[in-house]
Amino acid sequence: MAAWWSKVQQWQQALNPQQRQLRSRLERDPYARLQSAVEVAIAAQWGIHIDVNTATVDDWLRLPGISIHQARTLVALAQNGVQFLCLEDLAAALTVPVHRLTPLAPILQFIYRDPESLVAPARVNPNTATLAQLCQIPGLSPDLAQAWVSDRTHHGPYHTLADLQNRLQLSPEAIAQFMYYLAF
Repeated sequence: MAAWWSKVQQWQQALNPQQRQLRSRLERDPYARLQSAVEVAIAAQWGIHIDVNTATVDDWLRLPGISIHQARTLVALAQNGVQFLCLEDLAAALTVPVHRLTPLAPILQFIYRDPESLVAPARVNPNTATLAQLCQIPGLSPDLAQAWVSDRTHHGPYHTLADLQNRLQLSPEAIAQFMYYLAF
């Protein structure tokens, strides 16, 4: 423990006065507004980042040169489904030149989210689903869906996912794919 604390103290001594002041300010208030491009770069080096597609108004207001109006605009656009993929997208949304936002680049993260992947697939009960519902499960062929319905009609309901796999002799890969669409 003493060796670790010694390294922390050496690191803090290596900081210039501006970096020590910023470090102290951020330790007191992790959401403090950054005052310059230099502070943005230092904060980014310390691991502080803002995901532009999920940022709140408060997140945007931490950045120098971003007004409350601009922050609200960016948040409203993101909440309405607009995805920002690069600095140029932000500049276009704010109607400012890209070079004005370039100093903010070290702290900004552009994380793409596929809206369809965020929606959980609709689940069906394998014991009550119709043939048409089963056929909508990706990768489930009409022949397998028919076998599914015939088996449950003749041998009763499926009790678990493993029971379904065993009775229909499904491969591990197939059951791994289907399990996201089933609810017992």
